[in-house]
Amino acid sequence: MLFDTHAHLNAEQFDTDLEEVIARAKAEKVERIVVVGFDKPTITRAMELIEEYDFIYAAIGWHPVDAIDMTEEDLSWIKELSAHEKVVAIGEMGLDYHWDKSPKDIQKEVFRKQIALAKEVNLPIIIHNRDATEDVVTILKEEGAEEVGGIMHCFTGSAEVARQCMDMNFYISFGGPVTFKNAKKPKEVAKEIPNDRLLIETDCPFLTPHPFRGKRNEPSYVKYVAEQLAELKGLTYEEIASITTENAKRLFRMN
Repeated sequence: MLFDTHAHLNAEQFDTDLEEVIARAKAEKVERIVVVGFDKPTITRAMELIEEYDFIYAAIGWHPVDAIDMTEEDLSWIKELSAHEKVVAIGEMGLDYHWDKSPKDIQKEVFRKQIALAKEVNLPIIIHNRDATEDVVTILKEEGAEEVGGIMHCFTGSAEVARQCMDMNFYISFGGPVTFKNAKKPKEVAKEIPNDRLLIETDCPFLTPHPFRGKRNEPSYVKYVAEQLAELKGLTYEEIASITTENAKRLFRMN
């Protein structure tokens, strides 16, 4: 069984064929999927999906690129929705210095507020980091994020950064990029992550793994991430599937 810990089935790219996408995921033994909402429309859709499908869960938060749009009312709304039994994390949240829609100081403020909220409602957090590693790690430390822990989503950083994050109670999640033929660094880092801190994801419809790179990603493709990690770790596919599924269930407190 496989567990896709980060998917965007709430994206418009799945509006016309969601049932077929889900059928393909089931055929590849994808047991559970966490759909991530990161603004008003995607959070709303994520909440709809967890009512429609018993194996879909939600993470809800506010994306750093859109931090400038978040209001106190939005934060209160996320807190209210987080009481739902199938909301398993707060996020994705973090910092994104690649795009310049939201000023860095506003991104940091919104990031800190969401960590505080996660601690208040006692849910793990899902971290988005793009070109902002030093500031992300600093804020996680300053805000005591280790109290709730969480996921470093689609990790592409160094082994040293991974160790710092694991010391703060975070899991390291790999997606499609670890399968890319030129992904030497992510492959090396993946080898060093302890098995009990390893997760897999698609981030679909984005970051499609080899051999479908360039096409729309979907949860069934999480198997290619599992296959790559199994090869890197010297484990069987079945072992890595079991390890990453059990890790996700432990993090998200699923029996």
